[in-house]
Amino acid sequence: MYRFCFLSLFLFVLNFNQIFAQKQKLWYKKPATEWTEALPIGNGRLGAMVYGGIKEELLQLNEATLWSGGPVKENVNPTAYTYLPQVREALFKEDFAAARKLAQQMQGVYSESYLPLGDLKIKQDFGNSEASAYTRELNIERAVATTSFTVDGVKYKREIFSSAPDQVMVMRISASKPQMLNFLVSTQTQLRAKASVLSADILSLKGRAPAHVDPNYVKNTKDPIRYGTDQDCAGMPFDLLARAVSKDGKITVDTSGITVSGATEVLVYIAAATGFNGFNHCPDLNPTDLARKKLDAATQKTWSVLLNAHLKDFQNYFNRVFFELNPHEQSKTNLPTDERLEAYTKGATDPELEAMYFQYGRYLLISSSRVTGVPANLQGIWNKEMRPPWSSNYTTNINVQMNYWLAESCNLSEMHTPLFGLIKNLSVTGAKISSSFYQTKGWVTHHNSDIWALANPVGNLGAGDPKWANWPVGGDWLSRHLWEHYEFTQDKAFLATTAYPLMKGAAEFTLGWLIPDQTGHLVTAPSFSPENDFFYGNKKVGQVSVATTMDIGIIRDLFDNLIAASKILNTDKAFRDTLVATKAKLLPFQIGSKGQLQEWNKDYESPDPHHRHVSHLYALYPANQISAINTPELADAAKKTLQLRGDDGTGWSLAWKVNLWARLLDGDHAYQLYRNLFRITRQNGTNYSGGGGIYPNMFDAHPPFQIDGNFGGTSGVAEMLLQSQDEYIYLLPALPKVWAAGKITGLVARGAYTVDVNWAGGKLTTATITSKKTGMCKVLSAQKLQIKNIGQIKTTKVAKGYMLQFKATAGRIYTLSAL
Repeated sequence: MYRFCFLSLFLFVLNFNQIFAQKQKLWYKKPATEWTEALPIGNGRLGAMVYGGIKEELLQLNEATLWSGGPVKENVNPTAYTYLPQVREALFKEDFAAARKLAQQMQGVYSESYLPLGDLKIKQDFGNSEASAYTRELNIERAVATTSFTVDGVKYKREIFSSAPDQVMVMRISASKPQMLNFLVSTQTQLRAKASVLSADILSLKGRAPAHVDPNYVKNTKDPIRYGTDQDCAGMPFDLLARAVSKDGKITVDTSGITVSGATEVLVYIAAATGFNGFNHCPDLNPTDLARKKLDAATQKTWSVLLNAHLKDFQNYFNRVFFELNPHEQSKTNLPTDERLEAYTKGATDPELEAMYFQYGRYLLISSSRVTGVPANLQGIWNKEMRPPWSSNYTTNINVQMNYWLAESCNLSEMHTPLFGLIKNLSVTGAKISSSFYQTKGWVTHHNSDIWALANPVGNLGAGDPKWANWPVGGDWLSRHLWEHYEFTQDKAFLATTAYPLMKGAAEFTLGWLIPDQTGHLVTAPSFSPENDFFYGNKKVGQVSVATTMDIGIIRDLFDNLIAASKILNTDKAFRDTLVATKAKLLPFQIGSKGQLQEWNKDYESPDPHHRHVSHLYALYPANQISAINTPELADAAKKTLQLRGDDGTGWSLAWKVNLWARLLDGDHAYQLYRNLFRITRQNGTNYSGGGGIYPNMFDAHPPFQIDGNFGGTSGVAEMLLQSQDEYIYLLPALPKVWAAGKITGLVARGAYTVDVNWAGGKLTTATITSKKTGMCKVLSAQKLQIKNIGQIKTTKVAKGYMLQFKATAGRIYTLSAL
């Protein structure tokens, strides 16, 4: 009897694990032929795109610190500050054309570019025999990519993962019959490098990155990729190492590669490093020594030891959140992922695919954001181009911030910390820019940055369009992430030692940047609504303006957060009072003639009314100055703005709109935009205004690929199911009707609460709240709630449902049920 029960339990657990793994798997019936069909793996630093070829496997490799250039040069435009009074004079005269030309004189140099490390190829000769039973997959719950196929009755399998604990990539190649493995492992790179053999059994590809790479949008450049000398500070050294180990095969190594013959199972170890030694130092570390140390340590370990350490580490983060939608609906996991996406684009329902996309964003963040001071860039850590789209840099007018919207709410707070390192670095370089470009205090950063913490307005000293190149409030926006980390973790030590000083530095710049207009309001000038234009006069087009809504929203948000932080820390009252007084003089939000939230200080029309950026809605999301509950009139204006902007857009633009509609508590509209994220895209061109969607490997299609769309889609789902920005936990605030039943566990709310939610029939059934801190907990729900076995519960009827309040104790779990 006991044996039968134990066996039944074992089979149930096994079946559950198999089902869960199946739901967390991308799989395909054929190898990738395009980069956007290949499958991404990464340990936060070392990444690969796995193509899954049969006769020739390709791993396109990246290392997170492999960038062009070197530490930023100071004083690149020593006369920049002299143009600021002229720009402002032109703006207040509404001579926008003159203001634009003058603003270009305040530009610095372009950012550097994130570069590909190289390719590792495995050539396996099967003669004229054809492969059958082919499949390739990426299990995002295990972070393991697998390719398998059969040739002449022999099953071949390649399994690969990138280990964070051991800082190497490991591939196991196996055959179902003894000694049937014969292949060549070779490496190559687009960078200047030389192959060599280390210690007889290690293949090395050692080189140096360019001293500078022009952005891909800079045209007609005679020499866009420029190399320096070995003595230059600019030009990152790197080394890529590979070693093969087998118990029964013969292995030889020369500069052409690693030759394996007559093996049954082979482990291929891959290590890489650069000379990166910090943002403000020459990259003078020895990459060969760094990579060799990791390689030697890893090759002393078996596959199972390495795999188990990798799984323990990765699943510590990934398994914190479980998400299931409409569990009784028939699964479509029998279809390959690309076919599922095709069907979904044509209108099919697939809640498991929708849930997996949410988890895929979490997978990608764990895999690309684990290096101190080196956050996930525009493509995470995956790039194959020498001049990647937009340099694959840190774009601070939306993109790098969107990368981290999911970090706290989706229980990946540790992955947020690389961004904090970049912010700290920017506070150093940005202080010099604040002083030299504007003669102000504090620190500032603009539209683009890189691993060297570039902070100047980009544009190559006058070649850039000011509507993106000169935008100066990137530091203020980045500061929100410091405050968000405190709100979700309640870590006062972090607030005191890291967040507050950096936020204050950003505010000090802003206090010096603000000036009074003719009405006595404090405004920004020059000011931009990033990458958008406006009509003025007789259909003239302007870009440089005064006090755009985005500027004022970001500044008001920074001041609010800093005031709150000062009160929590009981410090800096005089500075707090200055912020309070200054905030009161900021230009207020304005509602335009169409009932929309104005984008500019005046009710200007736009040449592109469906522009991809919705910058003026920053105050709605990610900030919380506009709220469907607390400021309904402004929320209605924000809603009108979204309606006028339309439901199309690039991939990341669609993702931002998912979050915005969720904040407006309109789950059905948020879901409509979420569905649009899944539009299958097979070309890799550039479409700035529309046509965004998803590639066959589920990368976001701007197009081209930008990872912020993946991350923004994940954060949007979290906002639909849980919000906490108004000092309460709002359960299912924007649940779409189509998600009639479901379960999500492990989301995090501000105040340091972990929340699980169950629902059925479109209504909440139960929720579990785990409190990490002692304090008053407020819960909002459409249904009246109860908590058993707890006293002093206060329930109040409010506009959006019922508010339940109780005193939470640190470490205690509270189970709520709907009445």
